[in-house]
Amino acid sequence: MSVAQALRDAAARLETISGTPRLDAELLLAHALGVSRNDLLMRQRDLRVPPGFNLFLDRRLAGEPIAYITGTRDFWTISLHVTPDVLIPRPDTETLIEAAVDHFSKRAPAHVLDLGTGSGALLLAALSQWPLASGVGVDVSSAALAVARGNAQRLGLADRADFHLGDWAEGMEGPFDLILINPPYIARNVLLSGDVLHEPDGALFAGAEGLDDYRRIAPMLPRLLAPGGMAAIEIGYDQRVSVSALLAEQGLGISARRDLAGHDRCLVATPAGLA
Repeated sequence: MSVAQALRDAAARLETISGTPRLDAELLLAHALGVSRNDLLMRQRDLRVPPGFNLFLDRRLAGEPIAYITGTRDFWTISLHVTPDVLIPRPDTETLIEAAVDHFSKRAPAHVLDLGTGSGALLLAALSQWPLASGVGVDVSSAALAVARGNAQRLGLADRADFHLGDWAEGMEGPFDLILINPPYIARNVLLSGDVLHEPDGALFAGAEGLDDYRRIAPMLPRLLAPGGMAAIEIGYDQRVSVSALLAEQGLGISARRDLAGHDRCLVATPAGLA
């Protein structure tokens, strides 16, 4: 079977479980061949479909996310290794980096803290954005920290990134110019579908209202934020009011940013009411 035919057949099969069946087919075949997607598309006539492609396709048809099958995910300007021990970085989360870029348009943050670092996506994206910055990533999962450390090493950022096993910012000392936070925020009774069914529960759910971790994190921020600094906090699309109230109780200034779909996605918190 030709590569072109294999892609058509795979995309047709994937239509039942994916919103991007053709893209999924291309990524899986490129991975099976050990080439980039661009190489696959440019060299279709020169390539042959390897036996391993059907195994990858079956895993995707069973619902496994593309990122876990290929082991990679692009985020901001970097490419990350991901495993089922970490959340898959998503474009929505890039809204936090965009907010930081706007806030630090005239100066660069020197010290960065990433709470719930997972794969290290936010911290490593920030260190890539600001070459003189250094930072700390904290996570409660030692398996996630192993993934983050590996990503820092592969990206040549290990000398500027430190990773700690910890419970949010307990025991951490500031100040930090930039704090990046993507906590669990899904209510426990919400029924999920799609890729998230394969992601770690501990990185998704946060109590009956989805607010448990925000309630713990908000009181920590005033002592950690440097003057002129900011915290960028990811929220669910319907949590702007509830999470803003928790931050306002700590005397923080608050502004909201929307993602590409137009949903409230990031709250920016600043010290002393300076939003």
